[in-house]
Amino acid sequence: MKSLVLAEKPSVAREIARVMGSREKHKGYFEGPQYIVTWALGHLVGLAEPEDYDHKYATWNLEDLPILPATMKLKALRETGQQFRVVQQMIKRQDVNKLIIATDAAREGELLARWILKMAHWNKPFQRLWISSQTDKAIKEGFASLRPGNQFDRLYESARCRAEADWMIGLNVTRALTVKYSAQLSAGRVQTPSLGMIMDRENEIVNFRSQEYDTLKADFGSFSANWRGKNGDARIFERQNTDSLKKKLEGQYGKITQVKKSEKVEPHPLAYDLTELQRDANRKYGFSAKQTSNVLQRLYEQYKLVTYPRTDSRYLTSDMVHTLKERLESVAIGPYATLARPLLRKNLPITKRIVDDSKVSDHHAIIPTEETVLLNQLNTEERKLYDLIVRRFISLFYSPARYDNVSVIVQVEGEQLHVKGTTIKDAGWREVYGAEADDLSDEDNDGDTDDSSSLLPELHEGDSVKVQRVHVQGGRTLPPKRYTEASLLSQMEKHGLGTPATRADIIEKLINSDTIERQGNLLHPTGKGKQLIELVAPELRTPELTARWEAELEKIARGQGQPEPFLQGIRSMSKDLVTGVKNSSAGYKPHNVSNSHCPQCGTKLLEKKGKRGKMLICPSDDCGYRRSDEKRLSNRRCPQCHKKMEMKEGKAGMYVQCLSCGITETMNKDNKHVNKKEASKLVQQYSSQESSAVSNLGELLKAAMEQKNDK
Repeated sequence: MKSLVLAEKPSVAREIARVMGSREKHKGYFEGPQYIVTWALGHLVGLAEPEDYDHKYATWNLEDLPILPATMKLKALRETGQQFRVVQQMIKRQDVNKLIIATDAAREGELLARWILKMAHWNKPFQRLWISSQTDKAIKEGFASLRPGNQFDRLYESARCRAEADWMIGLNVTRALTVKYSAQLSAGRVQTPSLGMIMDRENEIVNFRSQEYDTLKADFGSFSANWRGKNGDARIFERQNTDSLKKKLEGQYGKITQVKKSEKVEPHPLAYDLTELQRDANRKYGFSAKQTSNVLQRLYEQYKLVTYPRTDSRYLTSDMVHTLKERLESVAIGPYATLARPLLRKNLPITKRIVDDSKVSDHHAIIPTEETVLLNQLNTEERKLYDLIVRRFISLFYSPARYDNVSVIVQVEGEQLHVKGTTIKDAGWREVYGAEADDLSDEDNDGDTDDSSSLLPELHEGDSVKVQRVHVQGGRTLPPKRYTEASLLSQMEKHGLGTPATRADIIEKLINSDTIERQGNLLHPTGKGKQLIELVAPELRTPELTARWEAELEKIARGQGQPEPFLQGIRSMSKDLVTGVKNSSAGYKPHNVSNSHCPQCGTKLLEKKGKRGKMLICPSDDCGYRRSDEKRLSNRRCPQCHKKMEMKEGKAGMYVQCLSCGITETMNKDNKHVNKKEASKLVQQYSSQESSAVSNLGELLKAAMEQKNDK
């Protein structure tokens, strides 16, 4: 008898099959003496669509909403149906008596496996492979310690509730908004409050009123100090106050009233979870959250260099301690050799800041595996991300950074001037990062005041000093910064929106639905997003409600909550949200209407940014016309002004048009131009009834020419 192993992807199945001795390759699976290894290709099974419950739902109608089936059905997905049938056949084999789930060890991986087993009617007990890296060693150890599948029933229930909640909220509200306002408007349990946070920030920026201010810096010869008011603010908003303060201080003697020395101890940063890694990659390299996830998945799955990526923990577990030196040895190469090798000569310092079982739920922090790395095999993106992970891992075992901080207050004519100085005593973990260590500070400083430290001479309380000159520096108050992906991820994490595994996809979904856009490294709401956030119910705009739902899902996963009360609340909310859309008197106006008309139905086309540039899309539901809006110049020159003509594509095919004169010429099937004499003859032969359907001369000529070719 054999065991059937269900992996999530073909690449993972291939590695498991190799390690476990399943060498025979078949279509859709590998087989060996003990194990048959197949895969899921992501989701093979999903929640049924509304039309699977009733065919009338294939047409979107407001009166049919909300759609809330009493029991949610499953269906095998058409695009992966062939692989599902392979898995189903393996499950029904007479020589298969055991099943091992080897999908990703997380909520989503559990869900896709359980849905497959349910659709394939596997009713026997099964086991779970739960590993955090894809190395040969990890796979062998995982198979040696398989866990009973029912230990993960609560994780599956949490995942099921999440999927059904997203279906009920997202589908119903999206259909209601789309039908009500005749536009493609989507909303969801997580994406809408994420958009709401971006829109709240936008409103803060729009309503912000900048003010001019001055700051004063007194030069004492051997050092300088900044003036501060009694409230600690260094900004002066009245120009006459600036002038009077400058006159008051300049040339005066003062006394040092405080010299405060203190040692600052700065511990190393915690190890990476997915969200923190996405933030750092965005700040340092401009990587999008999705880009980081994709690169990290390759490092985990293809190269086996890092541990499981989709983790929300920044700590390691006690059973890993004996593996840490082996992992350090694997990274002690190239630029990391001088940093890692000294650690290998001594016992590693293991503290609660590194190892804490109580702060690890499903998976520990992202760290290197014991796999030896060949850096020249990694591309630029992979190399950069691996560098972040390795340096963070090495820094865990370095001592804290130690500084001597000096804070000085000078009293002059009743005014206080402040200066700080810093002396590094022991670089500690910062040695791992070198000059880049300062980049680890929070990016959200507003930059309004100057609190930078400087080198100071030896100063003592009671010393008399003279203000030799007062420097005035102007500035303006700054509005809040727009979100970068790094700062948005921080807010999503803070409010419990989504999970480490889903936040990147949420951001991409907002961009692909044209509700936000990237401008450099900043996220801006579009005209569509600004209107959409006003059309949805207030409770769906803010993160508080969704955060409570995520907390409930986490309780279900831990066995502290029940699925049905949660889903009942989702059903009730779906009804309220749909009713709100139905009763709304608000309006919607497309923000991206172009001046071009659809050649098929005459409707004004909408501009949309795509991966290949701008597209012009017909908004009519029964049309679907679309074309690129990128200008493509041909080698053909205008016979009138001799400028290069632009290539365009119409209903009947390609043609060229002069941007200056408007002269249009058609092209034949080989993209060759038709001479005027032949074109005129073709037009005369073409019937008036047929030519009335063609919108311009170029298309008319093309259609006429094609008629001739057909004959």
